[in-house]
Amino acid sequence: MNEIVDQCVRAFQTRYGEAPETVVQAPGRVNLIGEHTDYNEGFVFPATIDRWIVFAARARSDNQAHLHAVSFNEDVSFTINRRLEKAGDWGDYARGMVSEFQTANLRIGGFEGVIAGNVPLGAGLSSSAAVEMAIGKGLLELFDIQMTGQRLATIGQAAENNFVGVNCGIMDQFVSANGRADHALFLDCRDLSFELVPLVREDLKIVICNSGVTRGLTDSAYNERRSACERGVHQLSLATGKNLPSLRDVNLETLEGWRGAVTEEGYRRCRHVITEIARTQLAFTSLGNGDLESFGGLMRASHESLKSDYEVSGAELDQLVQIAWDTSGVIGARMTGAGFGGCTVNLVEADAVDTLVRAVEEQYSQKSEYTAEVYVCRAVDGAGVE
Repeated sequence: MNEIVDQCVRAFQTRYGEAPETVVQAPGRVNLIGEHTDYNEGFVFPATIDRWIVFAARARSDNQAHLHAVSFNEDVSFTINRRLEKAGDWGDYARGMVSEFQTANLRIGGFEGVIAGNVPLGAGLSSSAAVEMAIGKGLLELFDIQMTGQRLATIGQAAENNFVGVNCGIMDQFVSANGRADHALFLDCRDLSFELVPLVREDLKIVICNSGVTRGLTDSAYNERRSACERGVHQLSLATGKNLPSLRDVNLETLEGWRGAVTEEGYRRCRHVITEIARTQLAFTSLGNGDLESFGGLMRASHESLKSDYEVSGAELDQLVQIAWDTSGVIGARMTGAGFGGCTVNLVEADAVDTLVRAVEEQYSQKSEYTAEVYVCRAVDGAGVE
């Protein structure tokens, strides 16, 4: 990360003529298991990764915000303490955070900053949440505001829901703010209680394979999937006469017994979420007990459900997962993130990493027009000051 910090600070000094007052970072994340469960008040099991967004900033004496993004070589400006409007560019993540700070009556002023990072864009590794958490952490530091990581995460989620327009759950922002090095984070998305679970062996690697297929959540079927879940639980509530706040409150027996109350597509969407919530709970127990074989089997079942019931995988993701399943030393593999492109996540024995990388390099491009990128990652601490 030092390289990104140096790049960000140099860009700040070049742009604004002085050193920044504060430099903060927030990591991307990969979800080991628990996909499309967060907005259904279920459980998720992500880990932070050593890919970061860095934010260097300095307060201003006026109400103006000026930001520069190194990756895009672009600038945005807006006025603090007035109603902000969505512009449809990367600056909406900053505008959204400022807007939510103002809604929460948190006193902030003008600032200038530079954003840099190496979280791959559009790959399902939560670059947007990392930007939100980095900017949020920077504002806390600049204006001496005390806040827990839990609350900062909810502000970031609100910014993405209310301002950016993605109806995401809480997972991405939460783990970026609260992750810990060498641990996965098991989160109850209903009450935001969480446990940090050690990744049980030093020779266990998280390997991410980027399919090269990018997607924008606001342009994808993500919101349609969320709506399908909301319709499904509403229809099941009416049919059963029970108050079912979310699919977290529906078991598979109830879904099967009242299958006629939902459409066939709705049934499959609900079945994925209900079984994925159960798989994530089992995965938490398995990792805690060091039972990696069971954990890997649950990852496989998760991918199959995402492919067939939730229909958010694709040919490229399926191919990468199959390559991993066929590689000795790979404990588990599945697509990760919202889907519709992006990445797979693999738990791999350290001495099998090179074998998997070669298999991906040799086999993936034979059946795909894309070239895969492979990231060998470790879990790192959540958002903090550099």
